Amino acid sequence: MDIKTATALRRLRLVSAPEAVSFLLLLVCSVLKRTTDFDAVPVMGRVHAALFVLYVVLWAFAWYRARWSVGIAAFYFVLSVLPTGGFFAERKLKREAEDAVVASRARKEGVVNA
Repeated sequence: MDIKTATALRRLRLVSAPEAVSFLLLLVCSVLKRTTDFDAVPVMGRVHAALFVLYVVLWAFAWYRARWSVGIAAFYFVLSVLPTGGFFAERKLKREAEDAVVASRARKEGVVNA
């Protein structure tokens, strides 16, 4: 992987946690709407929708850049539709991006894997 791939993974990682938080807040707002007079679902729904669309766009770009298999790409997509999946995706993507940077620097310096 190269630096551009690491950048694509980093962008996806940076939007995965806020997307997960917005999903959880949307669920809380849905419960509050049904149990109280508080109705923030329209606002939180739009926020979550925007973050989800951004996640999907960045996910597709990361899939292209990282050359993930269909299974790995599906794994990251499924994490986006689970209420806390974005937090798990963020941690895994952070490790993957760090590995990509290390591999890129090693290639640049001429270090070859044994």
